[in-house]
Amino acid sequence: MTDRTYAEKMKGKRGIARIINAAGYSRDGLGAAYRHESAFRQLVWLNIILVALAFILDFGPATRMMLIFASFLSLIVELFNTAIEAAVDHTSTARHELAKRAKDAGSAAQMLALLLLALLWFMSLWREYGLNLF
Repeated sequence: MTDRTYAEKMKGKRGIARIINAAGYSRDGLGAAYRHESAFRQLVWLNIILVALAFILDFGPATRMMLIFASFLSLIVELFNTAIEAAVDHTSTARHELAKRAKDAGSAAQMLALLLLALLWFMSLWREYGLNLF
């Protein structure tokens, strides 16, 4: 056995082994986010309901795709937000302006993703069903 580091061994994988490893890391990341982050769990269940509604309601294909895209985007942004928080907390749990800025930026990104999700749903319902929401 060589004295290569763990990171070097993992990065040295090629071909199908690399793809299999990457899929495993992705599965582990989704599982960890679901187990340890209540915000991610809440978003998963919210988006399961929203995606199901996108298929149940009589939306056109473009509207349905847009709504599903927005649901996945909110989950992706939450995973990035979770990763930022974990990396910052791993580095230090001491109060630091840059740590706060990083965490706040991740939170703001998630807020915008959820605002987009809500806006697209309201617009879609108004367009397809003429619902006067205001």
